[in-house]
Amino acid sequence: MRKWHRWLSIFFGIFMLWIAVTGVLSQVAALWPAGEAGQAVAAAPPPGFACPEGWRCMPPRAEGGMRSLVGLFHHLHSGESFGPIGTVISVLSGLALIFFSISGLWLYVQMWRFRKDRSLAPRWFWK
Repeated sequence: MRKWHRWLSIFFGIFMLWIAVTGVLSQVAALWPAGEAGQAVAAAPPPGFACPEGWRCMPPRAEGGMRSLVGLFHHLHSGESFGPIGTVISVLSGLALIFFSISGLWLYVQMWRFRKDRSLAPRWFWK
């Protein structure tokens, strides 16, 4: 298990770093305080437009600055900007993260059991 954990981390570490950075930037951009341009509402809908029943129709907001980058960061985060290959790599990176969580916990429990079996003082963390 340790060998798989290490080899997969070399490959997926780069993609996981990319996903983490773009995810953080996406959240920062969404939470960024809006200036005067962020509070302005776009023009009214075209004449004759009727909102379909059951829909919530709102005019798009005219946003500028950091908040206008939320969509770009989301597409980079999900891999959509790189086509189907990017989306597949993003999904595989998510699965790798699940694998790393489970295998890391498994490796930790094995090390803890080994230390316990050797009649050494069991601790949660050791050097």
